[in-house]
Amino acid sequence: MSDIKQPILVFGATGQQGGSVAASLLKAGWPVRALVRDTTSPQSAALGEAGVELFQGDFDDVDEIRMAMKGAYGVFSVQPSSPGGAVTDAQEVRYGVTVADLAVESGVKHLVYSSGNGVGDTPTGMAHFDTKSRIEAHIRTLPITATVVRPAAFMEMLTMPGFGLDEGRFNFFPRRDQVMQFLAVEDIGKFVAAILADPARFGGETLEIASDAVTGADLEAGFTEAAGSPIAYSRFSDAVLAANPFLAGLTALVDAGPLAGNADLDALREINPEMQIFHSWLAGSGRNAFEQALSAAGAWDYNKA
Repeated sequence: MSDIKQPILVFGATGQQGGSVAASLLKAGWPVRALVRDTTSPQSAALGEAGVELFQGDFDDVDEIRMAMKGAYGVFSVQPSSPGGAVTDAQEVRYGVTVADLAVESGVKHLVYSSGNGVGDTPTGMAHFDTKSRIEAHIRTLPITATVVRPAAFMEMLTMPGFGLDEGRFNFFPRRDQVMQFLAVEDIGKFVAAILADPARFGGETLEIASDAVTGADLEAGFTEAAGSPIAYSRFSDAVLAANPFLAGLTALVDAGPLAGNADLDALREINPEMQIFHSWLAGSGRNAFEQALSAAGAWDYNKA
Protein backbone atom coordinates (compact mmCIF):
# COMPACT_ATOMS: atom_id res chain seq x y z
CA MET A 1 0.00 0.00 0.00
CA SER A 2 2.83 2.41 0.83
CA ASP A 3 4.16 2.07 -2.74
CA ILE A 4 0.90 3.20 -4.32
CA LYS A 5 0.78 6.96 -4.76
CA GLN A 6 -1.96 7.28 -7.35
CA PRO A 7 -5.34 8.50 -6.09
CA ILE A 8 -8.71 6.80 -5.89
CA LEU A 9 -11.71 8.62 -7.39
CA VAL A 10 -14.80 8.18 -5.22
CA PHE A 11 -18.29 8.83 -6.54
CA GLY A 12 -21.04 9.69 -4.05
CA ALA A 13 -18.51 10.96 -1.50
CA THR A 14 -21.02 13.37 0.05
CA GLY A 15 -23.45 10.47 0.60
CA GLN A 16 -23.50 7.36 2.75
CA GLN A 17 -21.58 4.83 0.70
CA GLY A 18 -19.08 7.15 -0.95
CA GLY A 19 -18.55 9.03 2.30
CA SER A 20 -17.71 5.80 4.09
CA VAL A 21 -15.32 4.78 1.30
CA ALA A 22 -13.58 8.17 1.23
CA ALA A 23 -13.06 8.12 5.00
CA SER A 24 -11.65 4.60 5.02
CA LEU A 25 -9.33 5.27 2.09
CA LEU A 26 -7.98 8.42 3.74
CA LYS A 27 -7.38 6.48 6.95
CA ALA A 28 -5.53 3.81 4.96
CA GLY A 29 -3.27 6.43 3.39
CA TRP A 30 -4.73 6.67 -0.12
CA PRO A 31 -4.94 10.03 -1.90
CA VAL A 32 -8.66 10.52 -2.55
CA ARG A 33 -10.55 12.47 -5.20
CA ALA A 34 -14.30 13.11 -5.29
CA LEU A 35 -16.72 14.31 -7.95
CA VAL A 36 -19.26 16.60 -6.26
CA ARG A 37 -22.07 18.77 -7.54
CA ASP A 38 -21.10 21.79 -5.45
CA THR A 39 -17.61 22.22 -4.05
CA THR A 40 -18.90 24.93 -1.66
CA SER A 41 -21.55 22.80 0.07
CA PRO A 42 -20.94 21.93 3.74
CA GLN A 43 -20.50 18.23 2.88
CA SER A 44 -17.98 19.02 0.15
CA ALA A 45 -16.15 21.51 2.35
CA ALA A 46 -15.78 18.82 5.01
CA LEU A 47 -14.30 16.46 2.42
CA GLY A 48 -11.85 19.14 1.32
CA GLU A 49 -10.81 19.81 4.91
CA ALA A 50 -10.18 16.09 5.35
CA GLY A 51 -7.79 16.13 2.41
CA VAL A 52 -10.01 15.03 -0.49
CA GLU A 53 -9.30 16.63 -3.87
CA LEU A 54 -12.61 17.93 -5.21
CA PHE A 55 -13.84 18.03 -8.81
CA GLN A 56 -17.11 19.85 -9.49
CA GLY A 57 -19.54 18.07 -11.77
CA ASP A 58 -22.09 15.29 -12.04
CA PHE A 59 -22.57 12.06 -13.97
CA ASP A 60 -23.43 13.99 -17.14
CA ASP A 61 -20.12 15.89 -17.06
CA VAL A 62 -18.03 13.42 -19.04
CA ASP A 63 -15.12 15.81 -19.50
CA GLU A 64 -14.96 16.54 -15.78
CA ILE A 65 -15.05 12.82 -14.98
CA ARG A 66 -12.15 12.32 -17.39
CA MET A 67 -10.19 15.02 -15.57
CA ALA A 68 -10.96 13.45 -12.20
CA MET A 69 -9.84 10.03 -13.46
CA LYS A 70 -6.61 11.28 -15.02
CA GLY A 71 -3.74 9.47 -13.31
CA ALA A 72 -6.08 7.67 -10.89
CA TYR A 73 -5.25 4.17 -9.72
CA GLY A 74 -8.80 3.19 -8.79
CA VAL A 75 -12.45 4.22 -8.94
CA PHE A 76 -15.30 3.54 -6.53
CA SER A 77 -18.50 3.69 -8.58
CA VAL A 78 -21.98 4.08 -7.09
CA GLN A 79 -25.00 5.75 -8.67
CA PRO A 80 -28.35 7.07 -7.42
CA SER A 81 -31.31 4.86 -8.33
CA SER A 82 -34.86 5.57 -9.44
CA PRO A 83 -36.66 4.87 -6.12
CA GLY A 84 -34.78 7.85 -4.71
CA GLY A 85 -36.54 10.09 -7.20
CA ALA A 86 -33.40 11.80 -8.56
CA VAL A 87 -32.83 9.71 -11.68
CA THR A 88 -34.64 7.36 -14.03
CA ASP A 89 -33.75 3.69 -14.46
CA ALA A 90 -32.22 4.46 -17.85
CA GLN A 91 -30.08 7.21 -16.34
CA GLU A 92 -28.77 4.93 -13.60
CA VAL A 93 -27.66 2.37 -16.17
CA ARG A 94 -26.14 5.02 -18.41
CA TYR A 95 -24.23 6.58 -15.53
CA GLY A 96 -22.88 3.25 -14.32
CA VAL A 97 -21.83 2.23 -17.84
CA THR A 98 -20.25 5.63 -18.52
CA VAL A 99 -18.14 5.54 -15.36
CA ALA A 100 -16.90 2.04 -16.21
CA ASP A 101 -16.12 2.93 -19.83
CA LEU A 102 -14.26 6.08 -18.81
CA ALA A 103 -12.26 4.11 -16.26
CA VAL A 104 -11.05 1.84 -19.06
CA GLU A 105 -10.34 4.81 -21.34
CA SER A 106 -8.40 6.57 -18.56
CA GLY A 107 -6.21 3.61 -17.73
CA VAL A 108 -7.64 3.07 -14.25
CA LYS A 109 -6.17 -0.09 -12.75
CA HIS A 110 -9.01 -1.19 -10.43
CA LEU A 111 -12.73 -0.41 -10.59
CA VAL A 112 -14.99 -1.22 -7.63
CA TYR A 113 -18.71 -1.05 -8.41
CA SER A 114 -21.33 -1.01 -5.66
CA SER A 115 -24.41 -2.97 -6.67
CA GLY A 116 -26.95 -4.57 -4.29
CA ASN A 117 -27.52 -7.95 -2.66
CA GLY A 118 -30.83 -8.34 -4.46
CA VAL A 119 -28.93 -8.64 -7.75
CA GLY A 120 -28.28 -12.07 -9.22
CA ASP A 121 -28.23 -14.07 -12.42
CA THR A 122 -32.04 -14.02 -12.64
CA PRO A 123 -33.89 -10.71 -13.15
CA THR A 124 -35.96 -9.72 -10.13
CA GLY A 125 -38.61 -7.78 -12.02
CA MET A 126 -37.72 -4.75 -9.86
CA ALA A 127 -35.87 -2.06 -11.76
CA HIS A 128 -34.02 -1.01 -8.59
CA PHE A 129 -32.00 -4.23 -8.83
CA ASP A 130 -32.22 -5.10 -12.50
CA THR A 131 -30.56 -1.80 -13.46
CA LYS A 132 -27.58 -2.79 -11.33
CA SER A 133 -27.51 -6.23 -12.93
CA ARG A 134 -27.16 -4.56 -16.33
CA ILE A 135 -24.28 -2.40 -15.09
CA GLU A 136 -22.57 -5.45 -13.57
CA ALA A 137 -22.91 -7.35 -16.85
CA HIS A 138 -21.37 -4.49 -18.81
CA ILE A 139 -18.43 -4.17 -16.42
CA ARG A 140 -17.63 -7.87 -16.85
CA THR A 141 -17.13 -7.33 -20.59
CA LEU A 142 -14.46 -4.67 -20.09
CA PRO A 143 -10.66 -5.04 -20.10
CA ILE A 144 -10.17 -3.79 -16.55
CA THR A 145 -9.58 -5.31 -13.13
CA ALA A 146 -12.97 -4.91 -11.49
CA THR A 147 -14.66 -5.97 -8.27
CA VAL A 148 -18.41 -5.88 -7.68
CA VAL A 149 -19.65 -5.47 -4.12
CA ARG A 150 -23.27 -6.22 -3.29
CA PRO A 151 -24.16 -4.50 -0.01
CA ALA A 152 -26.90 -5.84 2.24
CA ALA A 153 -29.60 -3.53 3.61
CA PHE A 154 -28.04 -0.72 5.62
CA MET A 155 -28.43 -0.75 9.39
CA GLU A 156 -28.95 3.01 9.08
CA MET A 157 -32.18 2.30 7.21
CA LEU A 158 -33.61 0.90 10.44
CA THR A 159 -33.77 4.36 12.01
CA MET A 160 -35.63 6.07 9.17
CA PRO A 161 -39.01 7.65 9.97
CA GLY A 162 -42.09 5.65 9.09
CA PHE A 163 -41.24 2.29 10.65
CA GLY A 164 -42.99 3.09 13.93
CA LEU A 165 -40.20 3.66 16.47
CA ASP A 166 -41.86 6.92 17.51
CA GLU A 167 -44.96 4.88 18.43
CA GLY A 168 -43.19 2.19 20.45
CA ARG A 169 -43.21 -0.39 17.65
CA PHE A 170 -41.12 -1.40 14.66
CA ASN A 171 -42.33 -2.79 11.33
CA PHE A 172 -39.91 -4.15 8.75
CA PHE A 173 -39.40 -6.84 6.11
CA PRO A 174 -38.57 -10.13 7.88
CA ARG A 175 -40.92 -12.22 9.96
CA ARG A 176 -40.14 -12.49 13.66
CA ASP A 177 -38.24 -15.75 13.13
CA GLN A 178 -36.76 -14.89 9.72
CA VAL A 179 -33.07 -14.02 9.39
CA MET A 180 -32.04 -10.95 7.39
CA GLN A 181 -28.53 -9.61 6.89
CA PHE A 182 -27.59 -5.97 7.44
CA LEU A 183 -24.55 -3.81 6.80
CA ALA A 184 -23.32 -0.85 8.83
CA VAL A 185 -22.53 1.92 6.35
CA GLU A 186 -19.23 2.54 8.14
CA ASP A 187 -18.15 -0.98 7.18
CA ILE A 188 -18.64 -0.42 3.43
CA GLY A 189 -15.56 1.76 3.28
CA LYS A 190 -13.46 -0.72 5.22
CA PHE A 191 -14.34 -3.51 2.80
CA VAL A 192 -13.65 -1.34 -0.24
CA ALA A 193 -10.31 -0.16 1.14
CA ALA A 194 -9.28 -3.79 1.69
CA ILE A 195 -10.40 -4.70 -1.85
CA LEU A 196 -8.45 -1.88 -3.47
CA ALA A 197 -5.35 -2.82 -1.48
CA ASP A 198 -5.39 -6.40 -2.82
CA PRO A 199 -6.37 -6.52 -6.52
CA ALA A 200 -4.76 -9.94 -6.96
CA ARG A 201 -7.20 -11.40 -4.43
CA PHE A 202 -10.35 -9.45 -5.25
CA GLY A 203 -10.02 -8.58 -8.94
CA GLY A 204 -12.78 -10.20 -10.96
CA GLU A 205 -14.75 -11.12 -7.84
CA THR A 206 -18.37 -10.40 -6.95
CA LEU A 207 -18.61 -10.08 -3.18
CA GLU A 208 -21.80 -9.84 -1.14
CA ILE A 209 -21.06 -7.76 1.96
CA ALA A 210 -22.88 -7.60 5.29
CA SER A 211 -22.00 -7.00 8.94
CA ASP A 212 -24.55 -9.12 10.80
CA ALA A 213 -27.63 -11.34 10.44
CA VAL A 214 -30.61 -10.85 12.75
CA THR A 215 -34.27 -11.86 13.01
CA GLY A 216 -37.29 -9.66 13.58
CA ALA A 217 -37.27 -10.84 17.19
CA ASP A 218 -33.61 -9.76 17.48
CA LEU A 219 -34.55 -6.30 16.25
CA GLU A 220 -37.31 -6.15 18.87
CA ALA A 221 -34.93 -7.18 21.66
CA GLY A 222 -32.18 -4.78 20.60
CA PHE A 223 -34.48 -1.80 20.19
CA THR A 224 -36.29 -2.54 23.46
CA GLU A 225 -33.00 -2.68 25.35
CA ALA A 226 -31.69 0.51 23.73
CA ALA A 227 -34.95 2.41 24.30
CA GLY A 228 -35.43 1.22 27.88
CA SER A 229 -39.07 0.51 27.05
CA PRO A 230 -40.91 -2.09 24.93
CA ILE A 231 -40.57 -1.83 21.15
CA ALA A 232 -42.91 -4.42 19.64
CA TYR A 233 -41.82 -5.93 16.32
CA SER A 234 -44.01 -7.16 13.50
CA ARG A 235 -43.68 -7.52 9.76
CA PHE A 236 -45.37 -4.96 7.54
CA SER A 237 -49.11 -5.56 7.49
CA ASP A 238 -50.86 -6.84 4.38
CA ALA A 239 -52.61 -3.46 4.11
CA VAL A 240 -49.31 -1.56 4.09
CA LEU A 241 -47.82 -3.85 1.46
CA ALA A 242 -50.92 -3.63 -0.70
CA ALA A 243 -50.68 0.17 -0.64
CA ASN A 244 -46.96 0.28 -1.46
CA PRO A 245 -45.87 -1.92 -4.38
CA PHE A 246 -42.19 -1.10 -3.84
CA LEU A 247 -42.27 -2.28 -0.22
CA ALA A 248 -44.23 -5.33 -1.32
CA GLY A 249 -41.62 -6.16 -3.94
CA LEU A 250 -38.78 -5.85 -1.45
CA THR A 251 -40.64 -8.05 1.03
CA ALA A 252 -41.14 -10.70 -1.64
CA LEU A 253 -37.39 -10.65 -2.37
CA VAL A 254 -36.66 -11.17 1.33
CA ASP A 255 -38.89 -14.24 1.27
CA ALA A 256 -37.31 -15.48 -1.97
CA GLY A 257 -33.83 -15.22 -0.48
CA PRO A 258 -31.79 -12.53 -2.25
CA LEU A 259 -32.67 -9.66 0.09
CA ALA A 260 -32.46 -11.85 3.16
CA GLY A 261 -28.77 -12.01 2.32
CA ASN A 262 -26.28 -14.74 1.56
CA ALA A 263 -23.00 -13.14 2.60
CA ASP A 264 -20.35 -15.31 4.26
CA LEU A 265 -19.96 -13.37 7.51
CA ASP A 266 -17.02 -15.44 8.76
CA ALA A 267 -15.07 -14.83 5.56
CA LEU A 268 -15.97 -11.14 5.63
CA ARG A 269 -14.70 -10.79 9.18
CA GLU A 270 -11.30 -11.96 7.97
CA ILE A 271 -11.34 -9.07 5.48
CA ASN A 272 -12.70 -6.53 7.97
CA PRO A 273 -12.15 -7.67 11.58
CA GLU A 274 -13.81 -4.47 12.81
CA MET A 275 -17.18 -5.06 11.15
CA GLN A 276 -20.08 -4.20 13.43
CA ILE A 277 -22.82 -6.48 14.65
CA PHE A 278 -26.29 -4.98 15.11
CA HIS A 279 -25.95 -4.52 18.88
CA SER A 280 -22.55 -2.81 18.69
CA TRP A 281 -23.80 -0.52 15.92
CA LEU A 282 -26.91 0.37 17.93
CA ALA A 283 -24.79 1.16 20.98
CA GLY A 284 -22.24 3.11 18.94
CA SER A 285 -22.54 4.91 15.62
CA GLY A 286 -26.27 4.19 15.30
CA ARG A 287 -27.19 5.42 18.77
CA ASN A 288 -27.92 9.08 17.94
CA ALA A 289 -30.04 8.20 14.90
CA PHE A 290 -31.99 5.67 16.97
CA GLU A 291 -32.70 8.19 19.71
CA GLN A 292 -33.87 10.73 17.15
CA ALA A 293 -36.10 8.10 15.52
CA LEU A 294 -37.89 7.51 18.82
CA SER A 295 -39.44 10.96 18.48
CA ALA A 296 -39.38 11.44 14.71
CA ALA A 297 -42.82 10.96 13.21
CA GLY A 298 -43.20 10.77 9.46
CA ALA A 299 -43.80 8.56 6.47
CA TRP A 300 -41.20 6.19 5.06
CA ASP A 301 -39.13 8.11 2.51
CA TYR A 302 -36.82 6.16 0.22
CA ASN A 303 -35.07 9.39 -0.75
CA LYS A 304 -33.30 9.19 2.60
CA ALA A 305 -32.39 5.51 2.39
